[in-house]
Amino acid sequence: MKIAVATLCVVGALGFESARGQELLEDIWFKSTESLAQRDEYGLLHSSKTIYPTDLEPRYHWRPLYYLEGEHDVQRMPAYVGAVQLALKRLGYYCGPINGVFSDDVSDAVARMQRNYSMRVTGTITIPVRRALHLP
Repeated sequence: MKIAVATLCVVGALGFESARGQELLEDIWFKSTESLAQRDEYGLLHSSKTIYPTDLEPRYHWRPLYYLEGEHDVQRMPAYVGAVQLALKRLGYYCGPINGVFSDDVSDAVARMQRNYSMRVTGTITIPVRRALHLP
């Protein structure tokens, strides 16, 4: 409680009482730095309450670095495949474990999503699939 009161005093002293100051403060405190967190078209984050083993896998620290990777490269990254599994599970296409393994079940889920979104059905993580899942 003392920390919260001290923080509010500092915030008031620094001039964060304006609307822009409030937004800046929210960006500092409440924005996640997770590079693979799902974002919608407004840039909002959708983080899971559950911690999966793939959340602890190595990943790029900066989101745009994933745009440089090809579809076969991201299929070998357990953290990225875990993010794909989580996004497919959120949309109802995947019911398996979130383990970071690009299995036949994940490929089938991707193919079903591609068919429903009128994409070319390949069963792989293509750029249109990444965009539809709001992943880099």
